[in-house]
Amino acid sequence: MLTKFQNHIEQSFPQLKDKKLLLAVSGGVDSMVLMHLFQQLHYDIAIAHCNFQLRGLESDGDELFVQVKSEKLQVKSYCIRFDTESYSKENKLSIQLAARKLRYNWFQELLSENQLDYLVTAHHLDDNVETFLINFIRGTGLDGLTGIPPQNENIIRPLLPFSRKEIENYALDNKIQWREDSSNASDKYFRNKLRHDIVPVFKELNIGFLDSFQNTLHHLQQAGSLVNDASKLVYEKVVEQKENHVEIHLKALLQFKNYKAYLFQWLKTYGFSAWNDIYDLVDAQSGKQVFSETHILLKDREKLVLSERKTTTKDAVFFIESIDSKVNIPLKLVFSRFSGGEYVNSNCIFVDKDKLKFPLIIRKWKEGDYFYPSVMTGKKKLSKYFKDEKYSLIDKENQWLLCSEDQIIWVIGKRADNRFITNKTTQNPIKIELEE
Repeated sequence: MLTKFQNHIEQSFPQLKDKKLLLAVSGGVDSMVLMHLFQQLHYDIAIAHCNFQLRGLESDGDELFVQVKSEKLQVKSYCIRFDTESYSKENKLSIQLAARKLRYNWFQELLSENQLDYLVTAHHLDDNVETFLINFIRGTGLDGLTGIPPQNENIIRPLLPFSRKEIENYALDNKIQWREDSSNASDKYFRNKLRHDIVPVFKELNIGFLDSFQNTLHHLQQAGSLVNDASKLVYEKVVEQKENHVEIHLKALLQFKNYKAYLFQWLKTYGFSAWNDIYDLVDAQSGKQVFSETHILLKDREKLVLSERKTTTKDAVFFIESIDSKVNIPLKLVFSRFSGGEYVNSNCIFVDKDKLKFPLIIRKWKEGDYFYPSVMTGKKKLSKYFKDEKYSLIDKENQWLLCSEDQIIWVIGKRADNRFITNKTTQNPIKIELEE
C-alpha cells in the first residue's frame, strides 16, 4: 500500500512536496494509517485532534492517545475540546453538522495561524460509497453522485482510492495502533446503518463492488465535467452580469430544451431549494419572486433577475445634519457650495440651499410618495415614475431618496425634483453628487 500511496500522491498531488501539511487525526485506524504513510514518505506534517466531548471518558482517551503517539513520533500536535452539544443547541444544528462546522473552522484557523499549506483528511473509498448512497437516497443533483472530491481548495483527501479493508490490513501489517470509536457500532446514525446493513449486501452480490463503484464514479465525474462545460457555454449566451445583479434572459434560455437543468446549474450555489417554484417563474407573472436565505430570484418581464437580499430594511432612515456632513452610508453623497450651475446629469444635481430644511433624510420609497420630476411639468406619483421607467421590483427596493422633511429632493442617481433645483433667482446654490 505504501508504494501505491506514494505513486498516487506523486501523480495526483505533486503540489504537496515540500509543503507543510496539517493532518486531521481522530485516533481511528484511517487517520493513524494516514499519519504513518506521510511519515514514511518524509513529509513535513503536524496533526490536529478534536475532542467533541460526546463520549465521556472514551473521547478523553482518544485525545490522550493521539497526544502520546504524536510525542513518541516527534510530530507537532494541536488538540482542542469543543462543547459540541451546547453549540448544536445554540445554533439549531444536528450533532454531526455542529461537529463538522466546529472542526473545519478550527482547522482553517490552524492553517492560517501556523503558516501551514494544506489540510489532509483520511476519507477513503468506503466513505465515498456511503456518501454516494446518502445523497442518492435523499435525492440530489449530479454533483451529489460524483463522490467526495479529492481536493477542495486547501483540503486534500489522498486515501479516497483505498478501501477500509486495505487500510486495516496495512495497519495490522505495520503494527499500527488505533482507537475504536464505539459510536461507529450504533445504527442510530444513518451512515452507520448503510455501513452495517446496506453496503455489505452490495459487496456480497458483487465481489468486485468497490472497483465497479470507482469505475461508475469516474464516468459520473466525466459526465459532470461535460455538464459544467455546456453550462458555461449557454451561460455566456443567456446570462448578463450587471453591477449589482444578474439577468437571465428568458427568450434566449427557452431556446434550450433542458433549460431547467441550466437554471439548476447556475442557481444551486445561491442556497435555493424550492426548485419547482424557480422553474415556474419562467411562465409566471412579472413581479413573482423566489427567496433563498441570501438571494432573491425575481421574474421581471422577459428576464429572471438574481440579486442579494439586502440587510438594510425598507424602513431604514439616514440623516444629514448639514451640507458639511460626510455621507458614506447607505451610499456616498458629496455636498459642496457652488457659484452657479444647473441640473447636469443623473448623478449630479444643483439645488437651492435656502429651500432645504435640515436635517435632510435619505430613505426608501413608500406608498403615496410623489415628486415634481425635473424637465417635466406637474407632479407624479413615484410608483407611476417607477413603472414608466421600467423599474423591476428589485430596482424599486434598491432605490434611495433624498428628502427635505416629506418632500423628495432627488430620486438619487435618477431624477431631481423641480421644486429644489437652482434657477436664475437662486442665491445659495449647492452641488450634490453621487459617487461610485
